[in-house]
Amino acid sequence: MIPRIVIAGTHSGVGKTTVAIALMAALVRRGMRVQPFKVGPDFIDPSFHTRVTGLAGRNLDGWMLSRDTNLALFSNAAKDADIAVIEGVMGAFDGHGPTSESGSTVELAKWLGAPIVLVIDASAMARSAAALIRGFETFDPEAHFAGVIFNRVGSVRHHELLRAAVEQTCSVQPLGALPRDPKISLPERHLGLVMANEVLNSETISRLADWFEAGVDVDRLLALTTNLAAIVPSVPLQSVLPVRRARIGVARDAAFCFYYQDNLDLLRHFGADLVEFSPLHDARLPLQLDGLYLGGGYPELHASALAANSTMLDDIRRFKGCIYAECGGFMYLTCEIVDTNGVPHAMAGVFPTSARMQKTRSRLGYVTVQPVAEWNWLSKQMNLRGHEFRYSEIDEMPAHIARRYRIQSNQAERAEGYSTGRVLAGYVHLHFASCPEFAEGFVRSSIAAQSDLP
Repeated sequence: MIPRIVIAGTHSGVGKTTVAIALMAALVRRGMRVQPFKVGPDFIDPSFHTRVTGLAGRNLDGWMLSRDTNLALFSNAAKDADIAVIEGVMGAFDGHGPTSESGSTVELAKWLGAPIVLVIDASAMARSAAALIRGFETFDPEAHFAGVIFNRVGSVRHHELLRAAVEQTCSVQPLGALPRDPKISLPERHLGLVMANEVLNSETISRLADWFEAGVDVDRLLALTTNLAAIVPSVPLQSVLPVRRARIGVARDAAFCFYYQDNLDLLRHFGADLVEFSPLHDARLPLQLDGLYLGGGYPELHASALAANSTMLDDIRRFKGCIYAECGGFMYLTCEIVDTNGVPHAMAGVFPTSARMQKTRSRLGYVTVQPVAEWNWLSKQMNLRGHEFRYSEIDEMPAHIARRYRIQSNQAERAEGYSTGRVLAGYVHLHFASCPEFAEGFVRSSIAAQSDLP
């Protein structure tokens, strides 16, 4: 039995990320080992979780991954923790679409058998808070809304009014109130919050813990996590121990920082030794690499520095092993990134096109990925799931560049998976656990490429 709690919001913007990391900070300060999770495809919130708890923040997702896969990933990561804290996504019932709970916080909470603490922005309401909470309690009787935290409360009297209204008409436990505090805020940029290492230091984390402990009855909250049913996951994957292993370089710095932890774990599981490097700061690629994994992030914010690192760009364009690149990593492989002022910044030029930053968001949403033919580590039988969130578009890709898969989304179906040589790239952030064969194939192809490398 793993003690666990879900922190959900009535809607986006109520402060659930701040509340979740403040709770984590308070529990860590009590000496607890806290395993953090984020519902949904977000990369940024887990960076805050990691910074506060010291354990890798992980994603759970009811649309990209099956119930059994989510339970297995959760159980494996949280088995040695004192408690798991799961931060929700958007509003508690928001997910892939308007007519089901697929991909929602509530769906994951039900799968995990976890109590839900609802965070509401109480800044402009009193008794109406009870009506709002009552609606969440009754909308899905199978969801266990166990407690509520009032955020952005104006005064002690305001809290008293809120608590009295909820205690009269709702079954959830009022756990406390958090006051408005300009020092307790997290800055944002175009893809969401800034990364944790830019804003969180020990002083900030301590302030968050103080704020939470002063306003919320933590012992009462912890009592909600006791006597929960055990989670029984499906049989886990058996690790592969190939005769030869693959050395796969992972681009990791301020420009390339969007990775699902379970993607990296799956690569290791299938026989990869991961070697981190920085396209921003390292002059050359690490030696004797068989493959490269170029994840997403903020290359547009660091385009000048990336362009100035000519020796790294030379190594990337001459690399003969397998390369998988997504979103920001794909942009890095184009000829240039053109910023919103129209200024071009030369990139690796593996693909003969330009990535142009837009002033408004280009794409957002879940997608399925279906390979169109057998190629290297792709199989037509694969069915992958992922997510897009970007502010850039590429110029038309020349016809001689292969398209290895088709993307299906709510918006349209289109060809992508651009490929040349042993390189596969596109905008989609794939979750490898949706199709572990993709990760296994990438590792095996990287191992096979060893015989062709000098």
